[in-house]
Amino acid sequence: MNHTEEITGPVEKSYQKSLLLFTFLFLGSYSTLFILFPFSYWRDYFNLPSHLMLLDVLTNIIFCAIILIVSLFIDRVLNRKISWMVNPVKRLIIQIIFQSFGALLVIIGLCIIYYMYGEYLTVTPPVKIGLRETFYTIISIILWALMVSALNTGDFLLKNWKNATIKAAEYKVKAAESKQIAAEIELQALKLQLDPHFVFNNLSVLSELILKDQQLGHEYTENFAKVYRYLLINSKKKLVHLHEELHFLHAYLFLIENRMGDGCTFHIDIDKSKLNMQIPPITLQLFIENALKHNRTEEENPLVVQIYSNDNDELVVSNTILPLIKKAPSTQIGLKNIIHRYALLSDRKVAIENNKETFTIKVPLIK
Repeated sequence: MNHTEEITGPVEKSYQKSLLLFTFLFLGSYSTLFILFPFSYWRDYFNLPSHLMLLDVLTNIIFCAIILIVSLFIDRVLNRKISWMVNPVKRLIIQIIFQSFGALLVIIGLCIIYYMYGEYLTVTPPVKIGLRETFYTIISIILWALMVSALNTGDFLLKNWKNATIKAAEYKVKAAESKQIAAEIELQALKLQLDPHFVFNNLSVLSELILKDQQLGHEYTENFAKVYRYLLINSKKKLVHLHEELHFLHAYLFLIENRMGDGCTFHIDIDKSKLNMQIPPITLQLFIENALKHNRTEEENPLVVQIYSNDNDELVVSNTILPLIKKAPSTQIGLKNIIHRYALLSDRKVAIENNKETFTIKVPLIK
């Protein structure tokens, strides 16, 4: 659906509603007159010349249209000023008063126009009516204006109820999605903690480092513990400060660099003013893991990963593309999780740029 269709839809529905209300008011006005006026009135009325009868019908059409316009205008103004949800009794009383006075003003205005210009238009009452019928006619006009307002108000409240119901359902869906995503993130973190390959690889590196360099082995053990501690503490959180995520990332990259050697290099350049902004936890680890999974890591041609901030309050992770000879199967769950998490946390979206040379992900930093 394009923008024009989105605008045309509500306008067309509003036109249809106005047409139905006008038809209701026009037919209702004649049905009321048939009840109020005696048989003698209608006998004389139908004996009038056809052009006077047509003039009377056209006059009633104009009158009903003006009553409808005034009634809908009063409702629109009151909808902006007094909420039905906040003060329903006050709104009801004020609406009845304003609609009644509005109908009276229309009647008085048309009477003044008829008095001033009737002779020029050669308009004369088709049939004489008494004071009693005139009084009842004015009361019926006011009642019909109130009924039109009641129908319009009912339509307005029904639309609001439907919108509120839809928003409540969307909120429940988002809440369910949030819980599901949180569970997936926690499960992914637990898998990382319990992944035998991850543990085996790191323990193998640790045992070699202890034999070669005890100090480096000690540092590796400390960073290994920092990674798991961070996952345990923050995997359930919605957001963490960027400086916390970077502290975790340094520990994680220490493990990567000592395990893979010179096959990959990392460049981090974060503006200090951005460090207190927030980001979903484990975001950077997922991006690094994604880059390592889908690219070669060679000492002669190392994989280069850049992590930096820009002026748009975004964190950018960009890596060179070194395609694997045999591509590993991928579900892209990690990237999908990040995109869904941001959809729940912020109006800004994750941007992914993929060309022949680099793969770049931009995530908004949340204040």
